[in-house]
Amino acid sequence: MAKQKLTPTAKRMKALRDKKAAMTPDRRAKKAENQRKRRSAKKAGKDIKGKDYDHKDSKFKSIKANRGNDGKGTKKEK
Repeated sequence: MAKQKLTPTAKRMKALRDKKAAMTPDRRAKKAENQRKRRSAKKAGKDIKGKDYDHKDSKFKSIKANRGNDGKGTKKEK
């Protein structure tokens, strides 16, 4: 995917918004859970290269498959 073409000001503002979103309690909990799952999967000898943990389905999926609510879009996502 190509990088966004943003002005320097817009780039700074986006970085602030992204940081604020990443530091919400929900995102921090998901990040911590993801780190725990990845560490335990590596210890168990599973190949998780190129995969992300899906918090809704509780399993590792390809990055592509873990986007957009399993093909249903994100408008009605819980």
